[in-house]
Amino acid sequence: MKNIYSNIFSYNKKSLHKTIVNLKMGNIVGLPTETVYGLAGNAYLGESIKKIYKLKKRPKINPLIAHYFNFKNADNDVVLNSSFFKLYKKFCPGPITFILKKKKKSKISSFVSANLNTQAIRFPNHKIIRLILKNINFPLAMPSANISSNISPVSAEDVADEFKRKIKIILNGGKSKIGIESTVIDLTGKPTVLRPGIINIKMINKILKTKINILKKSSKIISPGMLKRHYSPGIPIFLNQKIVNNTSAFITFGKKHINKKNYFNLSKRSNLDEAASNLYKTLRKIKKLKFKKIYVVKIPNVGSGMAINDRLKRAAKK
Repeated sequence: MKNIYSNIFSYNKKSLHKTIVNLKMGNIVGLPTETVYGLAGNAYLGESIKKIYKLKKRPKINPLIAHYFNFKNADNDVVLNSSFFKLYKKFCPGPITFILKKKKKSKISSFVSANLNTQAIRFPNHKIIRLILKNINFPLAMPSANISSNISPVSAEDVADEFKRKIKIILNGGKSKIGIESTVIDLTGKPTVLRPGIINIKMINKILKTKINILKKSSKIISPGMLKRHYSPGIPIFLNQKIVNNTSAFITFGKKHINKKNYFNLSKRSNLDEAASNLYKTLRKIKKLKFKKIYVVKIPNVGSGMAINDRLKRAAKK
């Protein structure tokens, strides 16, 4: 029996060099970030981006995020405005993605931006990905390392479970600390949050000192995370539940819930950041235990709870 984890490499100088060489050759690799693990490829190379879409079975209308070491690297590709610099100074590197106007002279492949005149960019905060970005002369397109609409991966093993040997290199950076995708904010007009994350509306508002819109509905996909069905374990999910039978999984939150074999507590301390970090790990565990249904207690819709509820609502879509 083949070892499906034989393509997972511990982080060292040799594996780092091998990863960078493969990226320069246009190959796709699995990399850790502080949010979730990603499938990384050269954002300037159309052939690399085609490989990402094919591996993920991702709709071509769903754009990708370009990842940079710092804003100086991004300046040639997008229009950096005052709102961007205010948020960049406070939160970057970190789990926030900016939608900005794409420059005409940009080298970013049209496949990355899905032929839009805007581009999503991010500056990840994980030592391995930052070291890689510092040592290459192109940004990395890097969506979550999972088949499109499936649960996002928070460990190297999750990536290998998803793609088996289709990816030659997966760099092991440990469990993703944040464990949920970045906040996405559109800065091409009035600041609008397209996808909630750990960096929440209140935190953004404090920096920009203006009302932040939250996108309710949109017929046009201009950012990752906007598809109606996403982050799904492939099991029916029922939200805002109070009781559950013994044969279904029950995702709980807070110390008031008793411990049972079919109960999975996102945070006994009622900590929403911790709950967000445990969400995908919990969904994967439930799937592996072969439960047929998932019931979820009501999660407070504040702070990181908005991100948790966004992911659960999309995961529950049929």
